[in-house]
This record gives sequence, C-alpha cells and structure tokens, in this order.
Amino acid sequence: MYYGSGSGDGIYIILLLAVMGISLYAQSKVQRTFKKYSETLVSSGLRAEEIAQQLLNRGNSPVQIQPVQGSLTDHFDPKNNVVGLSQQVYGQRSIAAIAVAAHEIGHVMQYQEGYAPIRLRNAILPVASIGSHAAPWIVILGFMMGSFNLAMVGVVLFGAMLVFQVVTLPVEFNASSRALRMLEDGNYISYEESDGAKKVLNAAAMTYVWAAVASLISFLRLLAMANRSRRN
Repeated sequence: MYYGSGSGDGIYIILLLAVMGISLYAQSKVQRTFKKYSETLVSSGLRAEEIAQQLLNRGNSPVQIQPVQGSLTDHFDPKNNVVGLSQQVYGQRSIAAIAVAAHEIGHVMQYQEGYAPIRLRNAILPVASIGSHAAPWIVILGFMMGSFNLAMVGVVLFGAMLVFQVVTLPVEFNASSRALRMLEDGNYISYEESDGAKKVLNAAAMTYVWAAVASLISFLRLLAMANRSRRN
C-alpha cells in the first residue's frame, strides 16, 4: 500500500497511519469491553451454547454448535452448517459470551432467510480474495511499466475487496441487531444486561467500520498511482 511516489502520497500515508491507529484502538476496546462484561453473569444462568442452541431451535435450524480453539474466533461456517464458539464463549454464562454467541446465530438466520447483503458478500468474495493480495502489486507493476490499463486491473480488483468490506458492515450490524432482539424476545437477558450486550457488539462492529475506511483510503491511493502511470 505504501509504494510509488508522488506529491499526493504523503497525505494518503498519513491518513492510513491515522486510521490504523484508530483501528488498533478499536480492537483493544473490543478486548476491554469483552473482558468487562465477561465478568458479569446473566441472570438466566444459561451457558452461551445453551442459549445459542435454543435460538437455533426456535428458528428451526439444523446448524450444529462446536467449541473451537483461539481467542474470540467465533464464527459461522455455512458450508458445514457449524457455529464455532471460542473458549471465551463456549461454556460461559457471561453477558459478553451470550452476546457473541447470539451474534453468530444472527448470521445463521441471515443465511436461512437469504438476507441480500450476505448473498452479495458471498458473490464478491472470490474476486475480493484475489484483490486483497494481488491488487497492490498489479498496480505497482502497471505504474513501473507506465501501463494505465494494467494498473487499472489492480484498482478494479482492490475495488472488489473494498465493496466486500462495505457490504460486510450491514451484515455485521444486522447480525448484532438480530442477536439483541432474539435475546430480549426470549427473555434470556434483562434490560440492564441488554445494554451490556449492546456495548460488546457495538465495539466489535466498529472494527469493521475502520477496516472499511482504511481500505477506502488505500483504494484512492492505488487509483492515484494508476492515473500517474497514464501521465507517465
């Protein structure tokens, strides 16, 4: 992201460094918020995977729940129909654990209902995966060769990754809103506990926001490099 030269490069690098700093802060806030609410047990006394299973049953979902290794590595694998809950969530009765588990069930419901943004995100994923790794190098090669068309191939590929991250935002926010609604409707958390769960989910969501902002700045810089290759 930092290759090439030009009068406008400095401002892009400064913006990227600023956003990277904010992103690191956002990630540390996730850890702090999760830690804070992992020390508060929910009044229902149910474990995270028990609530998650009941939410799946309510939605008539055949998805299975399994413990996985790692810190906050919780995810939904639609290919194998498995929700993986990390060691900080599986078997825990805290507000934080319940919120994260319900969030993953929110993703399950998105797939089950054919939620449009998640379908679009899946369609973009193959190109976005290529763009995240190869695009900057293609733009740099085009810049060095003075080939605007080659550089623009890289810009388009990186643009696919940017679109992927932008589309991820409604996917994540919607999964969180679904999680809170399911927990409240099922009386799994009280009003006070709901506020804590919301803070945990919002902190996690902001990491996606800043990742998208960083990608936008990188995209603009790559586009500027591509335009310079045409002038050269």
